[in-house]
Amino acid sequence: MIRTMLKLVLVVIVIVGLAFLLGRWSGGSKIVPDSPVHAAGPIDTSKAREAGAKVGEATAKAANQAAEALANGAITAKIKSKMVLDDLVKARNINVDTNGSVVTLTGVVGSQAERQRALQLAKQTEGVTSVIDHLREQ
Repeated sequence: MIRTMLKLVLVVIVIVGLAFLLGRWSGGSKIVPDSPVHAAGPIDTSKAREAGAKVGEATAKAANQAAEALANGAITAKIKSKMVLDDLVKARNINVDTNGSVVTLTGVVGSQAERQRALQLAKQTEGVTSVIDHLREQ
């Protein structure tokens, strides 16, 4: 969950930086003639386009990673919610880790029936294609 938040913060920072740079390139800031900082000659627009393309590509990758992290978090939350609401499963003793559509359950269960129920709840969750069982019985 913390990793997801960090990724989202990173995406926001990249987008804000990109907006700032695009504002500068599109004339959002005027060059004052007596200013000590100004362009020394013509600006190479092809290099600016290349730099913009690289920033855009990096932003797209970060957005895709953030979307994947959110999807993983959503599946994990669905499974944990099902376990909390189930009378047989003690959800606080079971860790749910999601990677794409593969879910791994680890932790301690009190019985074989609890193990089977936890696995069943995970398998029946939308978006899950397989469940890896690393549960231990007391």
